[in-house]
Amino acid sequence: MHRVYLSLGSNLGNRKRNIREALEKIGELIGDVERQSALYETKPWGYSSPNDFINACACVLTPLAPRQLLEATQKVEQEMGRKLKSVNGEYHDRIIDIDILLYDDLHIDQPDLKIPHPLMEERDFVMVPLREIMSL
Repeated sequence: MHRVYLSLGSNLGNRKRNIREALEKIGELIGDVERQSALYETKPWGYSSPNDFINACACVLTPLAPRQLLEATQKVEQEMGRKLKSVNGEYHDRIIDIDILLYDDLHIDQPDLKIPHPLMEERDFVMVPLREIMSL
């Protein structure tokens, strides 16, 4: 089993319910949600929107390889109705966003999969909930 840390965010619809639903789907498709952070309300990062985010992090034990994990997180996003992915720093409002932050001690640098997440340390909405669950 592999220990992975995921970041979740939602700024459309019932944001808290979206995070809960995503965590349920992660439990079904990816693995055991070992720990999850509190929910944090934050302003959008990298673009302007009147819709604030609810953010959280989760620690998940998974048998999935990194590429399978990426596919599974994208499947959760699609099942929940996410249509657009952020590309080249162009961000959009979204029902759910799931980012892979850490996967064991692996370092992966592929065009569509970068672990550790390259921007996580610049984002308080990631680091605050991540520190919360890593210190447990």
